[in-house]
Amino acid sequence: MYDGIVQELIDEFGRLPGIGPKSAQRIAFHILQTQNFDVSRLSELLIEVREKVRFCEVCGNITQEERCAICRDPRRDQSLICVVEEPKDVVAIERTRQFRGLYHVLGGAISPIDGIGPDDLSIPQLMSRLSSTEVHEVIIATDPNLEGEATAAYLSRLLNSIEVPVSRLASGLPVGGDLEFADEVTLGRAFEGRQKLS
Repeated sequence: MYDGIVQELIDEFGRLPGIGPKSAQRIAFHILQTQNFDVSRLSELLIEVREKVRFCEVCGNITQEERCAICRDPRRDQSLICVVEEPKDVVAIERTRQFRGLYHVLGGAISPIDGIGPDDLSIPQLMSRLSSTEVHEVIIATDPNLEGEATAAYLSRLLNSIEVPVSRLASGLPVGGDLEFADEVTLGRAFEGRQKLS
C-alpha cells in the first residue's frame, strides 16, 4: 500500500479489465518515473474518446460518425451479416481479410449468472435489420464459451423462425497446437467440423 494519491492511481488502473494489482502498479510507476510521459495528452485523449466515440446506429460498432466505416462502405456485401459480441471481435475478423459482409454487434452475450438476458443485447435491432433488408446468410460468431454458445443457440432458434439461413463459425484445433493439450469440447468440435482433403 502506498500513500494517498499514488494508491488511488494504482486502484484506478486496477479497475480496468485485464489489469491486475501488479500491472496497475507497473503502469502507475511508469507514469511517475518517465519524465517525458505526456500525461496531459493521455487525459485529453480519454476525454475526447468519451465525447466523440459512439456506437454505429446500424451495427453497434464503435465510430465517430453516425455510421461506422464498414456500414458506409458500398463495396461490402449487404446480404451477409456476421453477428459478434463486442466491437473488438469486428477488429479480429477484419484482420483476417476473409469476410466482406456487414456486422452486427450484440453488446455482450447471454449470461444468466451476470443477469444478462436477450433483452439486454441488441437482438431487437438485429431482427429489425433482417426485416428491412434482403439477407442471404447470418453468420453467428460469438465466443466459443458457455455464454457465447447460449447466445448462438438462442439466435439460431430465433432466426430459424423467420427462415433466414444461419451458420456458425467453425471451431477446433489451433494451428501449431498439440492434440494432447486440447480439451474435449475443442477436440469434439474439430471432429464435427472436419473437411475432406480430396
